[in-house]
Amino acid sequence: MPHPTSHPVTGTELGASEPAAAGRATAARSAFQAAFPPEQLVTDAVGLKAYECDGLTAFRMRPALVVLAESTEDVARAVRICAEYGVSFVPRGAGTGLSGGALPGPDSVVISTARMRKVLAIDADNRRMTVQPGMANSAVSAAAEPYGLYFAPDPSSQIVCSVGGNVAENSGGAHCLKYGFTTNHIHAVTVVTPMGEVVQLGGNSADPIGPDLLAVFIGSEGTLGIVTEIIVKLLVRPVAVRTLVADFATAEQAADAVSGLVSHGVIPAAVEMLDQLAISAVETATHAGYNRDAGAALVIEVDGFDAAVGEEFEIAERLCRDNHATNIRIAQTPHERDLIWKGRKSAFAAMGRISPAYLVQDGVIPRTRLAEVLTRIDQLANAAALRVANVFHAGDGNLHPLVLFDSDNAEETERAEQLSTAIAELCVAFGGALSGEHGIGADKACSMPTMFSDDDLDTMQRVRNAFNPDGLANPDKIFPTPRLCGERSGKYRPHPLETTGLIGRG
Repeated sequence: MPHPTSHPVTGTELGASEPAAAGRATAARSAFQAAFPPEQLVTDAVGLKAYECDGLTAFRMRPALVVLAESTEDVARAVRICAEYGVSFVPRGAGTGLSGGALPGPDSVVISTARMRKVLAIDADNRRMTVQPGMANSAVSAAAEPYGLYFAPDPSSQIVCSVGGNVAENSGGAHCLKYGFTTNHIHAVTVVTPMGEVVQLGGNSADPIGPDLLAVFIGSEGTLGIVTEIIVKLLVRPVAVRTLVADFATAEQAADAVSGLVSHGVIPAAVEMLDQLAISAVETATHAGYNRDAGAALVIEVDGFDAAVGEEFEIAERLCRDNHATNIRIAQTPHERDLIWKGRKSAFAAMGRISPAYLVQDGVIPRTRLAEVLTRIDQLANAAALRVANVFHAGDGNLHPLVLFDSDNAEETERAEQLSTAIAELCVAFGGALSGEHGIGADKACSMPTMFSDDDLDTMQRVRNAFNPDGLANPDKIFPTPRLCGERSGKYRPHPLETTGLIGRG
């Protein structure tokens, strides 16, 4: 299916707003102005421009109004006004999402939780903390540090991304290989439903009685309601941590080392990969000590108790050498370890050093097929005459290919979008998934039929409708619709890269 345009989205492109909808939005605006003080509303054109998109800046739409909520009561009041006037709303946290999940729709209201950044309670004995959704991911660990605890999920954007956004997208991070994704670290959430009701999902027990509605909600991308309080699980900080960077002549050799590591039963805390293009960008931006001449680098970290860490680290080092590592650098101090991770976690931002724009994908593949898929991505990139930088969570097969392009060149932008979509769908063809942690959002909605049948999509939609019967909560996300995907009746038209023979039709 064709990819949505990357140019600023207009009402015509997403389905022009009808006069009735515009009228409802105007009436709702008056209701918001009566219900909230001016400092909690953004209504001017300049202020609204900041909310036109999230981290996927290719899609843009100016909302009708933004509510800066400061409490659960604020969120519930805002949602009830939207329900009363039939106006759609879009939840938004820090705005770092990369799939267009916080993209506003025509005449929609953005409900921002960015001001909700408080720690509400800490229960160190039971290793729990209750936080508001606007709190930064890394700030949770900082608040838990005096108790010798931390919050395990660690997206690369963790110093700015919010915990509410982590819940919405089921974010992972570098250490999710060993410790799991956000869903493995949440006890309960307080949610404002699309009707404006306040409910709690989950509980204090490990396995609450009844349907697991918490698991349904986590990763629902704001389509089932807005989270306003989160009880997170905290872990005890590991006693020992050891980190290495292994250089390889090719990305395929590095990928083989990853497969060998996991097949030996060693589950490190993290296994990250950067190819030569990513290394070049990272070194230019951070001077973290990566080898620019390496075809690829693996960052491997092992943590736990001293004895186990020592044994597993030796196995990891040996397997890297057995798979033709050209050099292995072992962090000798906490500072050197922090610098290695600074380089890895700065990779997305560092791309600005080598390209004016990029699109990032988030596909998942079986670890055993890493080398094969990386070769195919390279072939696709060559066919599209574009560069692709690879930096990703190699340990669990969660790829983050960055398609580099010039956004001022319309033809090149179109090729970049087609290549980005082709890579996402390639992951599905190799037995993987469209997303591991960034979500489907507006970006990959049109690719959902490559992974799910009509019955699958219908079942998902029925679940969504049970929570969101009027369709007001974050519409036009996740599910493909003709007006978003540009579907046209008539003869099938092959994808441009399909004609090269590099991709096939499922």
